[in-house]
Amino acid sequence: MAKKEEPINLIDTFSEFKELKNIDKTTMVSVLEESFRSVISKMFGTDENFDVIVNPDKGDFEIWRNREVVADDEVESPHMEIALSEARKIDPSYQVGEDVTDEVEFATFGRRAILNLRQTLSSRILELEKDNIYNKYIEKVGTIVTAEVYQIWKREILLLDDEGTELLLPKSEQIPRDFFRKSETVRAIVARVENKNNNPKIYLSRTSPIFLERLFEMEVPEINDGLITIKKVARIPGERAKIAVESYDDRIDPVGACVGVKGSRIHGIVRELRNENIDVINYTSNTQLFIQRALSPAKITSMRLNEEDSKVEVYLQPEEVSLAIGRGGFNIKLASELTGFNIDVYRELEEGIEEEDIFLDEFSEEIDEWVIDAIKGIGIDTAKAVLNSPRERLIEEADLEEETIDEVLRILKSEFEDEDL
Repeated sequence: MAKKEEPINLIDTFSEFKELKNIDKTTMVSVLEESFRSVISKMFGTDENFDVIVNPDKGDFEIWRNREVVADDEVESPHMEIALSEARKIDPSYQVGEDVTDEVEFATFGRRAILNLRQTLSSRILELEKDNIYNKYIEKVGTIVTAEVYQIWKREILLLDDEGTELLLPKSEQIPRDFFRKSETVRAIVARVENKNNNPKIYLSRTSPIFLERLFEMEVPEINDGLITIKKVARIPGERAKIAVESYDDRIDPVGACVGVKGSRIHGIVRELRNENIDVINYTSNTQLFIQRALSPAKITSMRLNEEDSKVEVYLQPEEVSLAIGRGGFNIKLASELTGFNIDVYRELEEGIEEEDIFLDEFSEEIDEWVIDAIKGIGIDTAKAVLNSPRERLIEEADLEEETIDEVLRILKSEFEDEDL
């Protein structure tokens, strides 16, 4: 009985793993059989003549060895063959050429075999657990998960889900105003799952447009029910977002449903996103109307559309230009991303007056290219558009020094003064 004690304990040990790792009974039996066969194969060079029977319900196992009966002086492999005299001790009727099946006590294989089995089992269980984690989370990509902050590093945060699985939230995937403490609960989407060298890593994101989509799906029942569809999303995380929605039921106002009574539905999303300003607009397949809605709250006077190159020139009254561009150029950037068109904003000139204008790129010899790019980045790409813009706005939104802006204005003014002469 003492010989059987060690392997039975092995079964108990595996059962503990089973409870901890949620490995099903069929897999458990398969792992045990593979592990026993692996050890037997290492010991005897083959496991072909062994039968391993695992009884998970009873918590025990049996190993049976099959050997061919040969003449007493012809035994070459004791684990493949048995001498006739030895076979007849088991049953006097055995003859040469017949097969003898006898039970083998695993403990008789020695301490090294038992240690080998433990290591093989542990290694195999670890592999299974990693496979389970990978398969579980590869199916969760694009969905929201909730996890607890376990450790905070400079470049990423380590979180644990309900089962203790490690999840990573990189700094680049955090909203700029995110601030978390240990043990705090965090919501994010599963952005991607890597599995290099069978070592799964799950990366989360709070900056992805999909995170915003999923939050709306959770807060707005009509989206979850399929009555409202999210068509497009554009985000500058923590600053501003635009989301285009469409209703399949004429009785439902998609914008009103997403915002909720007195903003009840959208307020929770805004708080989750650290006060990100969210514009919800009605989607339309009419390109010009969609661009007009995307540039809200600015009111467009007219536009010139080039669908082939995905470009559009938008003309507005002078007082509407700053609204179209928005603080930091966010509004025009998001509108471009949402519509898929590169939007250029121009001031509407007074009727009957035509003026020649010059693109800023033409001044590349007099003005540094990075300065031109900074000004173009806020939606201004012509000389007269710069001259018509408030000096303070150019300094603040283009993030340029006063001396730099003054020099740009001097160069541009001199160009038109030379023309007047």
